[in-house]
Amino acid sequence: MSKYLIFGATGSIGSNLAEKLYNSDKDVHLLGRDEEELKKLSTKLNSEYTVIDILNNDISKIIKNSFDNIDVSGVAYCVGSIDLKPLKSAKKEDFKKCLDLNFFPAIEIIQNLQDNLKKNKGSIVLFSTVAVRKGFTNHAIISSAKGAIEGLTISLAAEFAPNIRVNCIAPSLTDSKMSKSILKSKLISDGIAKSHPMKRIGKPEDAASMAKFLLTDESPWITGQIIGVDGGKSSLS
Repeated sequence: MSKYLIFGATGSIGSNLAEKLYNSDKDVHLLGRDEEELKKLSTKLNSEYTVIDILNNDISKIIKNSFDNIDVSGVAYCVGSIDLKPLKSAKKEDFKKCLDLNFFPAIEIIQNLQDNLKKNKGSIVLFSTVAVRKGFTNHAIISSAKGAIEGLTISLAAEFAPNIRVNCIAPSLTDSKMSKSILKSKLISDGIAKSHPMKRIGKPEDAASMAKFLLTDESPWITGQIIGVDGGKSSLS
C-alpha cells in the first residue's frame, strides 16, 4: 500500500487530516518536529512517523533515507505560521523567516518526491490563507509567503500534469494551536466569527476534509486550484 505523507502532522489540521485518511484505510506517514506528540498520534493511528525539523534538518537526506523505496501517493504540507506586523515595523528578516518556514521547504520536499509521486499518479496539497485574496491589515509578511505558495501551486500543476495533481487550500482563521493567542479573547473571537458569512470560526476538520478530498482519488480531475475553506470570507464579505 502506498503512503500519504503529512508534514506538520501534529498541528491541528495535520492531525485531523491524518485521522481522516486513517479512517478511510489509507496508510499515513506522520512527519513533524515534536516527537512526543508524533508518538501519541502514531499509536492512535497505527502509523509510522519521522521526526523532522523543517528549519534545521537536511530535508533531502531525510526523504531519501525514509522514502526512496516506498511508494508515495500524496503529500500534504501542513506547516504554517501566523506572522502579523505592520509593514512599518517589518524587517527583511521577518519576510525571510516566513518564507523559510512556509515556502522553501515545500519546494525541497516536492523536488525530492517528484519522481515517486509521478510513478504513483500522486497528489500534492499545499496551504495558503484567505488573506492573500482578501487583503487584511498587518498581513504583509504572511500574505507574501502564502502568495508565493499559490503561485507555486498553479505553476507546478501545469508542469506536472497529467501525472501529479497540485492544489492549495486557503483557509480563513481556524481554531487551532497556532491561533490560540488570537482567539483567547472571547470578544475578539466573537467579532471574527461574525465577520464571516457562516458566522463562526473555522474548525480544523473543515480544512482537513478538503485536504483529504484533494489528496485522494476522490478528486481525480481537480488540479491547479486555490480553494477557499473560509466560511465565505473571500467572496461574500
